[in-house]
Amino acid sequence: MTPLIIAFAMYSRIPMPRVDWSEKNMRYAMCFFPVIGIVIAAAEYLCFFLCGKLALGTMFRSILLVLIPILITGGIHMDGFMDTMDALSSHAERERKLEILKDSHTGAFAILGCCVYLLAAAAVWSEVTEDMLLAILPGFVISRALSGIAVVSWKSARKNGLLYTFADGAHKIVVRTVLAVCLAAAAVFTIGMGGIAGAAAVAAAALVFLYYRLMSLHQFGGITGDLAGYFLQLCELAIPLAAVLAVRIGGVL
Repeated sequence: MTPLIIAFAMYSRIPMPRVDWSEKNMRYAMCFFPVIGIVIAAAEYLCFFLCGKLALGTMFRSILLVLIPILITGGIHMDGFMDTMDALSSHAERERKLEILKDSHTGAFAILGCCVYLLAAAAVWSEVTEDMLLAILPGFVISRALSGIAVVSWKSARKNGLLYTFADGAHKIVVRTVLAVCLAAAAVFTIGMGGIAGAAAVAAAALVFLYYRLMSLHQFGGITGDLAGYFLQLCELAIPLAAVLAVRIGGVL
C-alpha cells in the first residue's frame, strides 16, 4: 500500500499515514495516480446528486463542481497551470521560461489565466446535465493516466525536480503498462456509456495530449511538473466542453 499512500500524499490533500519516500517505495507510485481521479469523479457525482436533491441553482452547482478537484488536490495542478501561463506569456528564450517555472512569485498572466480558466470551467459545468456525467467523469482518470504515461515516457526538461524524481525512480515498463490499461478501460467506458459525447470527450483528451507533447518539446525541451499540471487542467476543461458541444450540436442536427 506504500506506493498508493505516496501517490495520494503527493497529488491530493487527503490525509495519509507517514511512510518512507524511498526510491524503492516510489517505483510504483505513479501507477496509483488515476485512483485519485476516481475519488474526484465520485465526489463530483455525489455533489451533482445532492445539488439536484436539494434543488440548488445551476450556478451554485457548477461552481462547486469546479472547486471540488482543486480542494481534493490542494491546487497542485492549478499551480502548475499558473506557472506555465507566466512562462508561455513571457515569449522568452527556453532557459528563461524554465527559470520562470521555478520562480515562486506569481505574475499577472498567471492570475489572468487562472481567472479565465475558472470562469470558463464554471460556464462549461453549468451546461452539464445528468445524462452527460458518464461521458465526463471518467475524464479525471483519463487525464491522470495520460499525464503519468508522459512522465515515464517523455524527456524531462530538467535533471532535477519532483517530476524527474518520480520519472527516474519509476519502474517504467510496469508503470506504463498499468497506466495504459487504466487509460484504455476509462476510454472504453466513456465511449460505451457516453455515446457521441463520450467519443468527443476522449477525442478532446487525445488532442490536448498531442498539443502537450508538441508544446513542451518546442517551448521547454521536455516536460516538468508544472507543465504536467498545465496539461491536466487543460484536459479536464476540454473533456466536459467537448461532451457538451457534442450533445448540443447533435441535438441541433
